[in-house]
Amino acid sequence: MADSRHFDARPDRERTRRSHTRPRREHGERRTPRDKPERRAYRNKPDEHRDRSSPERRDRRKKRIPRETPDRSPRHRPCSPERRRRYDPPSYTSTERSSNPLSFDSLAKLDAHNQRNSRQLQEKEQLLAPKEKDRGYERRRKEKVASGRILKDKTKHRRKSEYGREKRRVVSGPLAEEGGVRKRGGYIAEESGKKRFGRRCWIAVLVIVLLLVILIPVGIYASKKRGGGGGSGGSSDDGPAPANANLKDINESDIPATAKNTYFDPFTWYDTMDFNVTYTTETVGGLPVMGLNSKWDDSAQANGNVPALDKQWAYGTMPIRGVNLGGWLSIEPFITPSFFQSYKPNQGIIDEYTLTKELGPQKAAKTLEKHYAMFIKEDDFQQIQAAGFDHVRIPYSYWAVTTYPGDPYVPKISWRYLLRAIEYCRKYGLRVNLDLHALPGSQNGWNHSGRQGPISWLNGTDGALNVQRSLDIHTQLSTFFAQPRYKNVIAIYGLANEPKMIALPTSAVLDWETKAAAIVRKSGMQQYIVVGDGFLGLSKWKGQLSGVQNVMLDVHQYTIFNKNQINYPHQKKIQYACQGWTEQMQQSVNVATGFGPTICGEWSQADTDCALYLNNVNTGSRWEGTLPTGDPTTSVTTPDCPPNSGGCSCGKANADPSSYSDDYKQWLTMYAEAQMVSFEAGWGWFYWTWVTESATQWSWKAGMAAGILPKKTWQRDFNCTTSVPDFKDLPESY
Repeated sequence: MADSRHFDARPDRERTRRSHTRPRREHGERRTPRDKPERRAYRNKPDEHRDRSSPERRDRRKKRIPRETPDRSPRHRPCSPERRRRYDPPSYTSTERSSNPLSFDSLAKLDAHNQRNSRQLQEKEQLLAPKEKDRGYERRRKEKVASGRILKDKTKHRRKSEYGREKRRVVSGPLAEEGGVRKRGGYIAEESGKKRFGRRCWIAVLVIVLLLVILIPVGIYASKKRGGGGGSGGSSDDGPAPANANLKDINESDIPATAKNTYFDPFTWYDTMDFNVTYTTETVGGLPVMGLNSKWDDSAQANGNVPALDKQWAYGTMPIRGVNLGGWLSIEPFITPSFFQSYKPNQGIIDEYTLTKELGPQKAAKTLEKHYAMFIKEDDFQQIQAAGFDHVRIPYSYWAVTTYPGDPYVPKISWRYLLRAIEYCRKYGLRVNLDLHALPGSQNGWNHSGRQGPISWLNGTDGALNVQRSLDIHTQLSTFFAQPRYKNVIAIYGLANEPKMIALPTSAVLDWETKAAAIVRKSGMQQYIVVGDGFLGLSKWKGQLSGVQNVMLDVHQYTIFNKNQINYPHQKKIQYACQGWTEQMQQSVNVATGFGPTICGEWSQADTDCALYLNNVNTGSRWEGTLPTGDPTTSVTTPDCPPNSGGCSCGKANADPSSYSDDYKQWLTMYAEAQMVSFEAGWGWFYWTWVTESATQWSWKAGMAAGILPKKTWQRDFNCTTSVPDFKDLPESY
């Protein structure tokens, strides 16, 4: 039988793909059908007429000269039978070949002809082999099988024609008619010719590149931010999720159906570590005790310089050296800016009220509980003790107790973490200052009171209602903390953080504080009660609240928030701390000249107000003169940095502490030590704050790591008894 490689065995469907290349017919000319005698006669001609590579065919093509007519080009000349045969070669089938038996001589000639063509084909393949190798034909002829298991070389299953095109396998049935190849999942069209990198592929590549360009910098930034920026080391997302291994000791069926998915269902808690997860609905003062263990031990001692918890502290002669846990149970934007940075300014997400409202109840609860669990852990209390602290001030908000109609705050979850924090303090011998940081209606209108804006406590339409609500909250709180287990570990009980008495009637605030103190004493608490100075100045408090026993006055000292103090040169800031604040504390603790017991509940070593969101979300700073508040008494629209400093920029002020010069580190350390000395002229101090996400000069943990705060609170190189250097080599611009 003749070698089928010399015949065009392509199905009719493939031949018709080239029909557009045939010459156009003259008007009225009829195309000869394939079943006419002329066509059949052509099919029956000897092999040499069918062989396109025969010498006779090549000579005939060379002699052919296109004929031109005035109205038609050679391209449009009439289609002759010979030209039609050129474009439409015949197709032979095994049936046609078997119907024409050949003689012995014909078979011999056919064999010689096949051998000659085989040699020519081998020579052509040898010439093409280097080119195929260079162009990567072998690689492109390989494709992955649809199942994805192996790669097969398609050339093993195909034959190559004289034109360098792959021939398809001859198959029967509908697959041959459709021209398809079956792969896993069904039939798909067989690929032919050279694969092209099409437009869609380029679009996909561009989209991937754009996503990488956007996502990689965002990921790096977010990673740096979660890493603490300037080394502060705080983030709500730091560390792995809690293991909650103690849930294995109880059965979920022990939780009544009515308590499922409530505060009393420990299987809904994000973190159960060191909580008693035994189900109980017991309350004291209407507040749940679930999570607490029934036994406690007050024998721990913070350090060798102070007494154990079950021993008496000599307040007034033994200074308090404490630290705040700010931005934890009461969100403060500059401490945890990551909560607010993802929102656009026009969304108005500026405080915990707008944040929780935007998130919605379920997402807000999930987000904030994770923050409560991860931002402050047991390890922080251990480090606080190791740094030489003996007291911890814990700010919390009224929604730890309850919420009211219209409140978007997350109710009660922070209560559980407040109780656990007290137990951690007990474990490490640290005494607690409970600080109610946010009252119903907001006592100052600042973002750390929960809601930034108008004051609705003692003021406005709901002012009286919110006054009563805040008194009711103190009834519940003082009843709960009057339990014997809190007698030693809770040393100070705060009524309200920073009531803005410069904007509220002083007499109304004092009246409320008198009533609140009476409630606390009636509940059985004998600890010191703390009231804020309300920004009136310490001298204005002489003789106030004289009828309340065991009460402390709390003042917060910052040069950066005071007009004409933020622009003090470096030397003068230290001098003011050593002299001005020391004198004020000495006068205040003396009942003959001041109020009496006085502490500094907040201070920091920051010498600018440049920290991100320190002056509210999406606002500027006094330092750069970019703080237009709308109030002429508080707006700062011109730079308020030291005169002749050569420019006011927050760039260096917010720089990583590793870039601080030695002179600047010396100044920061000396400024902090001067304030410690000053406030210990009173009853002591609480640094604001222990940890932040990025504000190094507001984080004791970060400052200690950067070498700008002492490793122990009592280990100091400067005590205000020596002269203050002029720091002439230290630029005043940062």
